[in-house]
Amino acid sequence: MTTLQLAMARGPVVLDGGLATLLEARGHDLGSAIWSARLLIDDPVEIVAAHREYYAAGARVAITASYQASFEGFAALGLDRAESERVLRTAVRCALTARDSFDDGVPRFVAASVGPYGAMLADGSEYRGDYGLTVAQLRDWHRPRLDILMDSGADVLAIETIPCLAEIEALVELLDGSGVTAWLSLTALDGRTRAGESLGAAFELAGSIPEIIAVGVNCSPAPQVVELTAIASAASGKPVVVYPNSGEIWDGAARGWTGSPSFRPEDVKSWQAAGAALIGGCCRVGPREIQEIAEVLARGGAVPD
Repeated sequence: MTTLQLAMARGPVVLDGGLATLLEARGHDLGSAIWSARLLIDDPVEIVAAHREYYAAGARVAITASYQASFEGFAALGLDRAESERVLRTAVRCALTARDSFDDGVPRFVAASVGPYGAMLADGSEYRGDYGLTVAQLRDWHRPRLDILMDSGADVLAIETIPCLAEIEALVELLDGSGVTAWLSLTALDGRTRAGESLGAAFELAGSIPEIIAVGVNCSPAPQVVELTAIASAASGKPVVVYPNSGEIWDGAARGWTGSPSFRPEDVKSWQAAGAALIGGCCRVGPREIQEIAEVLARGGAVPD
């Protein structure tokens, strides 16, 4: 059992919030096709600062800036293979640097983000899952980046925002037998995968190997988290990870958010009761919300009158 799993066994572990959300709040333009990963090249010190801000807010786990990092995306910027590998490793080093800057004895962890194929396309297709690729094609695409992140020094892989069964199958095949621990998190809506498939089947597949230590959802609407957590727990038999977005909706064509927030930190009481062991926020959830989550969980889920 890993140190992170031991921490989960003692009670819910707080994750960070949206990294891009915080970087934009710090004044950075993330209009690039590779989103916050661009700062791994241009200003990695700011990535370190953002991770540190989330840790200081109460997060125990920082998720790296590798979500939208890909060999194709870096090649479009003129980076060769070796340079791209270096940048991928930089994503993990930034989070490790932030973690190691604390000397208060609190255990903190780094999760290397593994985003979906759709994140590379930068067209919002991670919220649809309509890639038209086979399991073998998705496996071949994920393998090179996964190989680097598996050997990066991170405590766990955060395989996140996965929208379809085919991509889950590809990732499970790559992890199976590797001995590298990961959580696998879907983006789901109304009890289905974003591609409209059975969520129970997806969670069962996601939790089918020992390398995957938790399954759950991210970048999904907060009001649906209790239902999704129950499905994940029943189907997988694994601890559950949840980090919903603010409730706003991403418009891939316009590259902007629409709608109103529905994320309420006090709702973590019900997420915890439903079985969530890793709890945080995703897009449009910042340090203030993470601090509130940490405070609610520190009180045993109690919200003051």
